[in-house]
Amino acid sequence: MNIQETIQYISRGTSEIINLESLTKKLEKSAVTKKPLVIKAGFDPTAPDIHLGHVVLLRKMKQFQDLGHRVLFLIGDFTAQVGDPTGRNELRKKMTREDVERNAVTYKEQVFKVLDPEKTEVVFNSHWFRNFAAQDLMELTARSTVAQMLARADFKKRFEDGREISVLEFIYPLLQGYDSVQIKADVELGGTDQKFNLLMGRQIQEAYGHEPQAVIMTPLLEGLDGVNKMSKSLGNYIGINEPANEIFGKIMSVSDELMIRYYELLTDADLVAVKATHPKEAKLALGAEIVRQFHGISEAKAAREYFENVFSQKHVPDVIEEFVLAQDGSGSLLDILVRSRVVLAKNEGRRLLKQNAITFEGELVTDENWAPKKGVLKVGKRRFLKFV
Repeated sequence: MNIQETIQYISRGTSEIINLESLTKKLEKSAVTKKPLVIKAGFDPTAPDIHLGHVVLLRKMKQFQDLGHRVLFLIGDFTAQVGDPTGRNELRKKMTREDVERNAVTYKEQVFKVLDPEKTEVVFNSHWFRNFAAQDLMELTARSTVAQMLARADFKKRFEDGREISVLEFIYPLLQGYDSVQIKADVELGGTDQKFNLLMGRQIQEAYGHEPQAVIMTPLLEGLDGVNKMSKSLGNYIGINEPANEIFGKIMSVSDELMIRYYELLTDADLVAVKATHPKEAKLALGAEIVRQFHGISEAKAAREYFENVFSQKHVPDVIEEFVLAQDGSGSLLDILVRSRVVLAKNEGRRLLKQNAITFEGELVTDENWAPKKGVLKVGKRRFLKFV
């Protein structure tokens, strides 16, 4: 690729690049010197289950790997104990060191489903913050002002509402910026919600006499509801470790409009060709492509066949998980759904009941106090449970 083709390639699925002229010059210099750029993306190991929302950023990292640049997957094991205040309206509960280490291991196991493990440098910012002296911290805090911090949207709102803001939270973006100094980042990647922190990285680099990094921001992927960003807490997510049939079925539940956005942010497909395809066929192809990325070609083919056989033709699958009912009839419907892992929490079960998404032997179930009996329960479009 020439420079313009490279810019076009990495611009797909981005929301903003700061600044494009700087990025272009960095790429040109890299091409001349044959020295790869240092690409940084930081992750706090606070929620180890990776979903498609995370994959948007991971794919951008993979693009830079494919272009021959150095990609550093930075695990903020030190800063995670401080807590990123982004999007929060209250002080975050402090994580323990054990939580951070356990989540970091889980993260590494999952990210290599997207990134090339042989081309990924995993670094921990505790490596340089472990011996960060009080004098070093005071010098770092002098690089920003309270006025700058209070200009940040989430801090500003909390300040105006009289909510608590700790001085520790002011320090977080400074520490993230200092990460860029330590690894000499040429480019930092992050979501649009990280804009303040990403720009702080540029400011801190300049303060320490370094050339400021270019910033590439990726959009926040909407979840299955098509409104809120994909989030485990909202239950609108697709996890990359979920079974192939579950991933495929969830993809088939998204709107046609959201399907195009998923194509843009999660695949390399030609969007013009996708839009010219019948929506149902395009969605089937999208489901197969997402499953292929995390489970392989054979699983993708099987998941499509399963969906078409069971759901498109209204068949009940031959093999259904069984749940043995207690002889005394004890155990509420919601308890059973959670225990059998058909739903992750009772709130999800209540939401499905309100949406008329649970049936028993073809009859609608709307009461959470409904007494289970022998037969087949269908939950949503893809999940079945056989009571025996």
